[in-house]
Amino acid sequence: MASENGGGRGLTFQILVGMAAGVAVGMVLNAVGVDRAIPDFVVEGVFHVGGAVFLASLKLLVVPLVFVSLVLGTAALDDVTKLGRVGGKTLALYLTTTAIAISLALAAATIFRPGSGFELQTDVSFTATPAPPLSQVFIDLFPSNPVAAMANGNMLQIIVFAGLFGLAMTMAGDAGKRLIRLFEDLNAVIMRLVMLLMTAAPYGVFCLLAKVFATQGFDAFVPLLRYFVLVLAVLFAHAFVTYPSLLRLLAGLNPVRFLRNMRDPIVVAFSTASSNATLPVTLETAEYKLGADNSIASFTVPLGATINMDGTAIMQGVATGFIAQAYGIHLGPSDYLMVVLTATLASIGTAGVPGVGLVMLAMVLRQVNLPVEGIGLILGVDRLLDMVRTAVNVTGDAMVTCIVAKSEGRFSQPVFDGATTND
Repeated sequence: MASENGGGRGLTFQILVGMAAGVAVGMVLNAVGVDRAIPDFVVEGVFHVGGAVFLASLKLLVVPLVFVSLVLGTAALDDVTKLGRVGGKTLALYLTTTAIAISLALAAATIFRPGSGFELQTDVSFTATPAPPLSQVFIDLFPSNPVAAMANGNMLQIIVFAGLFGLAMTMAGDAGKRLIRLFEDLNAVIMRLVMLLMTAAPYGVFCLLAKVFATQGFDAFVPLLRYFVLVLAVLFAHAFVTYPSLLRLLAGLNPVRFLRNMRDPIVVAFSTASSNATLPVTLETAEYKLGADNSIASFTVPLGATINMDGTAIMQGVATGFIAQAYGIHLGPSDYLMVVLTATLASIGTAGVPGVGLVMLAMVLRQVNLPVEGIGLILGVDRLLDMVRTAVNVTGDAMVTCIVAKSEGRFSQPVFDGATTND
């Protein structure tokens, strides 16, 4: 399979060209004015349709890919205790990195005070979607109808059902072995479909970014420049300091090579702003470029796309400090601790809720008695920040996958070392 990725470097370059062209074209259209007939037709017609079709093509792969890969991965573990051990390590690492992320963000917001001297707008408003209680989240982990879970894209329920199905296959003797061979063939076909659809990625990326910058431009960022730059700085620090440090310390892997091998998922995540849409690319990269065995990657990557919210946690931390400072409200040490705990647990508790980032932020603000309406202050710059934090999230998913795979002895060092030379 590694040889099939021979055009990886070319594809990455094409995606980057598509990103640059999309930004340039979008800025030109924004300067011309999207209210004019031709630009409006291009932005809301061509670009909107092209981007939406590209996202849909990626999302159509998510459910079959996760189900088939996780069934195979669980069957390969052939031991319930192994699955429990892998799950425990994965969950612990995801919660740890999220806690580190929110702590870094709160520290940065406290030191640099992006909201100090901010003149509040009087018409800001935001209506938060209520998040489910934690008890209901645990109940909802178990599907009463797996077909409905797949139809609705409920990733946590799909993960649970696929794990149980894979374990049952290993216990079913010859019947299970025949099914395993069928699933191996299905997995090969789905992976081929991933590669086929990725050939359209440069065009989809162009459409997505052209629309974003045509409708927003850079003018929306000027009033919130300090907040915007600070969130970006913490996101980069987490991606290029925290992740490489953990990777080197816990797995002894080269962080530079890791980031090089991750270039495809990173650029797709930035372009789509969706961890789920990027999931097929992340899973393929984890197995065939990073060297993680399918039995590990098929579990850690979908779980991470669902609950690992490091980038979102960073936004929450800076946004909490920003809103508190903008309203002149003082937060004490206990408030900061509450923010860390709430944001860390909310990364699991709000999984599957639409608009998860803003739902989680609303939960955090309520815990420390800050006005939820303050979210309206940052909505204007959230789209571009969402793209960056999604790239951080998928990088964290892959980093945890490598660490867990290495600790379980299911990691291929030659694949990890040779991925960049096979391009």
